[in-house]
Amino acid sequence: MEALGKSTLWLSGELASPAPRLHILDCRSRQHYDSCHVARALSVALPGLLLRRLRKGKLSVRSLLPPAPGAVLLYDEATATLPHPGRDDEESVLATLLRKLQEEGCTAYYLQGGFSKFQSEWPDHCETSPEVPGASSSPAPMGTPVVGLGGLSLGSDGDSGPLSSGGVDSEAASPPSYPVQILPHLYLGSARDSANMETLARLGIRYILNVTPNLPNLFEEQGGFRYKQIPISDHWSQNLARFFPEAIAFIDEAVSQNCGILVHCLAGVSRSVTVTVAYLMQRLNLSLNDAYDLVKRKKADISPNFNFMGQLLDFERELGLAEGSPATPGAPDGRGQMPTSSPGCFFTPPASEYEEEDGSFQRYPT
Repeated sequence: MEALGKSTLWLSGELASPAPRLHILDCRSRQHYDSCHVARALSVALPGLLLRRLRKGKLSVRSLLPPAPGAVLLYDEATATLPHPGRDDEESVLATLLRKLQEEGCTAYYLQGGFSKFQSEWPDHCETSPEVPGASSSPAPMGTPVVGLGGLSLGSDGDSGPLSSGGVDSEAASPPSYPVQILPHLYLGSARDSANMETLARLGIRYILNVTPNLPNLFEEQGGFRYKQIPISDHWSQNLARFFPEAIAFIDEAVSQNCGILVHCLAGVSRSVTVTVAYLMQRLNLSLNDAYDLVKRKKADISPNFNFMGQLLDFERELGLAEGSPATPGAPDGRGQMPTSSPGCFFTPPASEYEEEDGSFQRYPT
């Protein structure tokens, strides 16, 4: 795979091109990426659970990445030459992605010498991450690079025309015909579910969290339903994390009223999943891996975009959650916090010890 290495000079030429056709993936930690990265690079946010499934061939790398109109270049901190293939669990993130991209027919390279060499030789082609905007009721402006993908953009949810040349709609799959119960009172679904009055009534759903900028709140004027709308598109530049506190508070309000709540977006696979996972992380003290896996076992087609996964990783650090820590559902205490443990059912144990060959997980004994 040594022929796949590209020099820093080659990359500087690509960055200076007036019509760049290269996707650049930063395989370092999010902290290193935020400190400084190659211009236009996207931070690779791969929780351990996804990385293990990727290495085992249970997940397509192309399903995790934006569509590349040309080649893909990966870099880490200082890789000069690729090591000889070894055990999958010892393989670096860069080597895993490069190998999988090649196996799936993508044109992919790695940067010789990594970021440290490139920064020392071409500092003008490096940049720091923009500041994360504070909480706001308005969406991030389209095209604003939150993790450095520049002009990668999508049409709006209601746009039936072709997608822009650099985009892919991760919610383009056909939505399920019914909402999925994640926890008592908490349901995850699609726009179709939010329009089904009979289903909403049957499940006792009176709260609806609409995670789209333009899908209507159909029954708002009829009364009987409480709506909250988060105006975010399924777009690589959107900052969904700034809405986590108000979304979590809205879900808590529904639970406190003993009402069901539906969290939905267009197809129920990216934006609504991200919000649901964030809720589980904060209220059940679950790591990102465990919260994601809990939702995945309930709804197999989930696929938050890479940017949203990165925001969930940041949220995990903010919450101080240790990966693989078991937690259990329960009622909030007087401060609105969930207990860290209680008798009964425990969720996913550390995946490195309990993950089965089919990607499923055993349960702790109760």
